[in-house]
Amino acid sequence: MTPELTALTFAALLQVFQIALMAVPANLELKPGQTLWPRDRDRLGGDLQDRLSRRTARLWRAMINHFEGLILFTIACVVVTLAQKSSPLTAACAWLYLGARVLYVPAYAFGWTPWRSLIWAAGYLATAAMLAACLT
Repeated sequence: MTPELTALTFAALLQVFQIALMAVPANLELKPGQTLWPRDRDRLGGDLQDRLSRRTARLWRAMINHFEGLILFTIACVVVTLAQKSSPLTAACAWLYLGARVLYVPAYAFGWTPWRSLIWAAGYLATAAMLAACLT
């Protein structure tokens, strides 16, 4: 397995962890009827996220943000691997992405500003660099 695919596997496991990290407190904070049934805004009386504590809502947003970042990172890893363009640069970028995503969770949960945005940018730029490296 390429280093990029290994980093992708760990990134997917990070997402599994983030889901649990958000879901456990969310289920403790909300009534069972709010988490077991469809989460329609009109039935709940608003957005589910609005009913969570500040930290749990931040964990929710960090989880959603990783889903979004994981899409591009997955594309980058697949392109690098299929194009056989794995290199020390692409491997370093893949691990940088993963490290940034790991740091992003506490950065978002605890409101580290401006670090949260800088950490996000590091992962984003690492993914973009992986894609750009495939074009050379």
